[in-house]
Amino acid sequence: MAKKKETGLLLENRRARFEYFLSDFLTAGIVLTGTEIKSLRRRDASLTGSYVYVKDGEAFLANMHIAPYKEGNIFNVDHLRDRKLLLQKREIRKLAKSLEEGGYTCVPTKVFLSHGFAKVEIALAKGKKAYDKRDTIKKRDIERENERAGHKAGDYE
Repeated sequence: MAKKKETGLLLENRRARFEYFLSDFLTAGIVLTGTEIKSLRRRDASLTGSYVYVKDGEAFLANMHIAPYKEGNIFNVDHLRDRKLLLQKREIRKLAKSLEEGGYTCVPTKVFLSHGFAKVEIALAKGKKAYDKRDTIKKRDIERENERAGHKAGDYE
């Protein structure tokens, strides 16, 4: 029997798209324990307030909350611990250089499964000003109104 390929979106950081201008997307593996991956598959996690930093040539994901696995007993670890990201050296160097330049931060945008392994999509982010956020809200409202009008007009034809 062939092994089932698990692929699918587990978490999405929609707030990051609203708060930041995103660029330079990368996909990285996450180093997790056995109980953390079980909680992640149950979608008992959150990306709110999490960010990526580089220390000693390694990338880490900070403030990602993964709830303790209920059946995990003594094997559960701290739910807010920093988790190592699996990236190539050149990707880490490029990321560190961008973060040192200033004005940029690195945020996770998605967590998904790829062939049974947990992966995270990270992006370089530059903060939006208040007027940029208002523009985003305005565009979203206009699109919503056009969609509603289009569906209502289509119903009568």
